Amino acid sequence: MINKIKWNKQFEYPPSVRSLIDNQRHYDIYGTKLPSVTTILSATQSAEKKASLLKWKQKVGDNKADKIRDDAAARGTIMHRIIEGFVTGDGHADLSDMGQVAGLMAQTVFDRGLRGSMDEIWGSEITLYYPGLYAGATDLCGIYEGRESIIDFKQSNKPKKREWIDDYFTQLAAYAMAHNYVYDTKIQSGIILMCTKDNFFQKFVIKDKEFQQYMWKWLRRVDEYFCDTNYSKKCLD
Repeated sequence: MINKIKWNKQFEYPPSVRSLIDNQRHYDIYGTKLPSVTTILSATQSAEKKASLLKWKQKVGDNKADKIRDDAAARGTIMHRIIEGFVTGDGHADLSDMGQVAGLMAQTVFDRGLRGSMDEIWGSEITLYYPGLYAGATDLCGIYEGRESIIDFKQSNKPKKREWIDDYFTQLAAYAMAHNYVYDTKIQSGIILMCTKDNFFQKFVIKDKEFQQYMWKWLRRVDEYFCDTNYSKKCLD
């Protein structure tokens, strides 16, 4: 059981208070509203990625696209809650048809991605922020296979190629930068633990030089976001 893994609650993470501003997710961090990491990534998507998404919607139709998206989001939410139950030892059960599928996915992520690899847990489902710039919530952080790491769980409708999940890696870098800045850690490793609805498991790792490259990618996305919105005064030099 993952609750046998050492917990080290050495950091005080802020409460998660979310709100929408112009239909974009923000976090209220000690009275300051900051755009979420996913908001920034969405707003700075490449033209190629936007065109690809539009093409897919046109192919399957808006109604089917919305259902696929909503089902995936619901399944992912349940999967995350069940994994969090494993992590905290509190448990979480969902006996609906979707819940049973998500439960198998969660068990697979735990057994193949966390059991025997998670050495120490600092926090689960925690809010992170970089003062004055952005905030977000990561699934798990701590010591993974001997390294300070950020870990995110992802559900998918089908297996992914590494080159398809560039934004996931950028997301990990964003969380690590925030954690390193606020808590003086040295996170240089990010882990994506992914499972499809058919229970196909994938593990993706970025670290060291590659991780630093994603940190620079993230800074460019932050710069683009603030320069393209009403926050021009925050454009990076």
